[in-house]
Amino acid sequence: MEERHIKLVQESFEKVTPNGEQYLADVFYSILFKLDPSLRPLFPSDMSKQRMKLITVLTMAVRGLEDMDDILPTIRRIGVQHLDYNVKEEYYTTLGKALIMSIRWILGDEFTPEIQEAWAHVYNMLASTMIEAGREAQRISSQS
Repeated sequence: MEERHIKLVQESFEKVTPNGEQYLADVFYSILFKLDPSLRPLFPSDMSKQRMKLITVLTMAVRGLEDMDDILPTIRRIGVQHLDYNVKEEYYTTLGKALIMSIRWILGDEFTPEIQEAWAHVYNMLASTMIEAGREAQRISSQS
């Protein structure tokens, strides 16, 4: 992963979560459910814990970008856990769009094509890691 991507993602994340982590989660889920209302039933009616989970994972991932070996086991585990929540591979595309749209919304004029590229790169790397972990778990499960 390129250092410039890491720096842009980390700096922009700090701007969208200075003391308003809840706001990012609120914007994200609002956009996600507008992009694909069929995803709403996958989540609990009380979203407070889900919002915290999202911010916790994003914070861990963004802070850990400089040492991917530290965060990849957790990202893989989350990918496997998502199988239990009936998350399909195609949902990751919508999740990525919602995340980038949320950051764009919050940053406003500060959102640049470079920031978009950096977030897309990081999100695609994380999502592909989660998807591959899910596939591997399914292969192992089907062989049992």
